[in-house]
Amino acid sequence: MTPAQLRAFCLAFTDASEDFPFGPDTSVFKVAGKMFALASLDARPLRVNLKCDPEIAVRLRAEHPAVVPGYHMNKRHWNTVTVTELPDRMVRELIEDSYDLVVAGLPRAVRLRLDRP
Repeated sequence: MTPAQLRAFCLAFTDASEDFPFGPDTSVFKVAGKMFALASLDARPLRVNLKCDPEIAVRLRAEHPAVVPGYHMNKRHWNTVTVTELPDRMVRELIEDSYDLVVAGLPRAVRLRLDRP
């Protein structure tokens, strides 16, 4: 997955937006104002921080060297994923899971507004 593909995939979700609160080099992807992905799209190798269920996060870290505790994040709930070392399909699933976790934590009225196929 290229940086452009990562960006386009993150922005394809309902109500997803890109923001730069940590400076021009760090893309923060949000839904309803809540972060679900964070990446320096110019960095090599390409890495992205993604929210993850704590139990699944531990399993992913044990199974994949490309998945480590979230850099500068709450390590219980966030993973840093080296995109270039995992299959694109898996990266897309991890991004979607992160988005879904964030949406699940939003107020019911917001969740209903974001309902997607």
